[in-house]
Amino acid sequence: MIEITINGKKCTCEKGEFLLDVARRNGFYIPTLCHHPAISGQACCRVCLVEVVEKGRSKIVVSCVYPVERPCEVYTDSERVKEDRAVVLMLLKERAPESDVIDALCKAYGAADGSRFAAIDGEKCIMCGLCAGACAKLGTGAISTVLRGTAKKISTPYDEPSKDCVGCLSCAYICPTKAITFKDDGQTREVWGRTFEIVHCRECGAPVGTREEIALAARRAGEEPEELCPTCRKKKMTDIMAHTYGIV
Repeated sequence: MIEITINGKKCTCEKGEFLLDVARRNGFYIPTLCHHPAISGQACCRVCLVEVVEKGRSKIVVSCVYPVERPCEVYTDSERVKEDRAVVLMLLKERAPESDVIDALCKAYGAADGSRFAAIDGEKCIMCGLCAGACAKLGTGAISTVLRGTAKKISTPYDEPSKDCVGCLSCAYICPTKAITFKDDGQTREVWGRTFEIVHCRECGAPVGTREEIALAARRAGEEPEELCPTCRKKKMTDIMAHTYGIV
């Protein structure tokens, strides 16, 4: 175990543990956009900057991927951190001027007006890659980073409806800036240029997911697709166990 100091408070952690995780475990707030516990190592938004002092030398690091190797002092909101974070947010604001999340962070940290830079009209995406990572982890790989330079974006191949998409909305739910739009009226769901039928639980009528999403989950589990919501599925398993063991 290693003892470090965060904003004057002594904290212990394991060697190699990332600073962001240590700070959050000890109750310190560090803003993030591209960080998600299910998809590690993004480190592209740079909002989680902190100041680290080791042997009298200070440096700014990206806390979500900075491993603690030795005792040090950490400052999550020093003047230097605030200034650097404000610059990062100013640039992100120009990348995604329509994002309410980034706008709120800019106001919180006093980010300067970046209008001298070319903003991307109507954009919310900061190219953090969380959506593509979630899609890949799910096993569909329906979306990815396409094109290069200023035209770089997240999309389906050739911007055409992808046969691999199952309409699960994992991409939309994990997006930190709500850049992925979709429509859902309870009967159908539209996302990435495709329309999916929403299946409802055969017992209680609650929405379960798209037919493609249910089929994918069944294949991964090695089972047949079953149109039951989590609550009714749990009840079914309880009834089976009760019958098996003769519990009345």
